[in-house]
Amino acid sequence: MSVSPSVTEVQVESCVFPAAVKPPGSAKTFFLAGAGVRGMEIQGKFVKFTAIGVYLEDNAVPSLAVNWKGKSAEELTDSVEFFSEIVTGPFEKFTRVTTILPLTGQQYSEKVAENCVAYSKAVGKYTDAESEAITKFLQVFKHENFPPGASILFSTQSPDGSLTISFSKDDSIPEQGNAVIVNKQLSEAVLESIIGKHGVSPLAKQSLALRLTELLMQYESSGAA
Repeated sequence: MSVSPSVTEVQVESCVFPAAVKPPGSAKTFFLAGAGVRGMEIQGKFVKFTAIGVYLEDNAVPSLAVNWKGKSAEELTDSVEFFSEIVTGPFEKFTRVTTILPLTGQQYSEKVAENCVAYSKAVGKYTDAESEAITKFLQVFKHENFPPGASILFSTQSPDGSLTISFSKDDSIPEQGNAVIVNKQLSEAVLESIIGKHGVSPLAKQSLALRLTELLMQYESSGAA
């Protein structure tokens, strides 16, 4: 399935996520599956830290259609299994995290690593290999700083399970990544920490559910399903 014309860009705060992008190190173009803000309630005020866009390889739609065609956006939003299938499905994913407030690499990576370790332990897949991958992950971010508008880019290759990490100081996307960590559990855990059961961006999850509902309907009505 090619990218549908109805896949549009999404603006989250001042950050615009284009309808299609080519991730670092990839020859493929991915479509924008959903985008939303990550924030936290602090002293009665919702503070927005980052804007997150999740992109999927085109074959994600027929893959997801097997179990999820005909479901409503509400059903998908409420389904842990749906988001789990996006995380673990046999298609590539690309996630762009753009800062709204300034963050240090250490601040960002330590929180993500904490969430990834918790998820991996919860599913019983935290071994020495995952521990080593987390150490590498923290090292990649150690000397980085992210002013407002800078982006952290995660490209996940399936089925080999590699995670390509890239950085951008603006809305451009570099051609190559800064680092590649080959660990399937980590590559899945990073996306799981964003859109999974305890994902940090409920708004991105809602956006994914709504947009993918529409794409699954188009796919079904095209007769391809």
